[in-house]
Amino acid sequence: MTLLTDQKNTTRLFDLDIQNQTFAEAHQLLMQTARTRGNASRVVVTPNVDHIVRLDQQAEFKQLYSTSDLIFADGMPVVWASKITKHPLPERVTGADLFVSLCRAASNEGLSVFVVGGMPGQETELLAAFARVYPGLQVDLFCPSMQFTPEGAEADEAIRRIRVAKPHIVFICLGMPKQEYFAFRYRREESTDNAPLLMCVGAAMEFALGQKQRAPLWMQKIGMEWFWRLASEPRRLWQRYTTQGVKFFGIFFREYRKQKSQR
Repeated sequence: MTLLTDQKNTTRLFDLDIQNQTFAEAHQLLMQTARTRGNASRVVVTPNVDHIVRLDQQAEFKQLYSTSDLIFADGMPVVWASKITKHPLPERVTGADLFVSLCRAASNEGLSVFVVGGMPGQETELLAAFARVYPGLQVDLFCPSMQFTPEGAEADEAIRRIRVAKPHIVFICLGMPKQEYFAFRYRREESTDNAPLLMCVGAAMEFALGQKQRAPLWMQKIGMEWFWRLASEPRRLWQRYTTQGVKFFGIFFREYRKQKSQR
């Protein structure tokens, strides 16, 4: 089966090949990927402003991150920035929204999912929440400790459990960069009976199960979801949405000059 992606469907921005697709097209592509076993696992990332800034500061990690199989623009400023390219992105495709749409579709089609995330001891609570929000969804969980490292013993155990469960979709909810490093390790090591789709989605599970509240839809549409999150968790997120935001402007103007010189 031919997958719905190639270089013609991407926009080159911030040294990343970002999928130039609507949310509906992204969902269709990801579900098609999830149904197709026998190929190498595909790593999916969804960069926002914080990610772009951190990648700019970590050249080695950025090089690895750029090898992701599918990259979607999570942050609205990334979509706005794409207007300086020849092929602007049509809309944002967030990890939080993909988590919801893929879980619903997986439940309807009988596909199974595996989640790496949450806190130790939450397994029963999270499984009950999944059963309530997504009735009929086949889901397994591995809740690692805060000491989780992508190359450590807990990662070994997570991979073992994924291997046993044989899910169609793995949601990795560990935050950047742990989730990406774990996904790339899995893709590197698992060549048979592998999960087709590895989704690096941060706090998406918490939003999907109602543990955290997302911004109202109107705020999401005008690119103000960051303000909602900052107001909700100021101590944890103030640096991400202030200092990182300022740094993003510098990165954007550098990208603008580069894009202009290539025309």
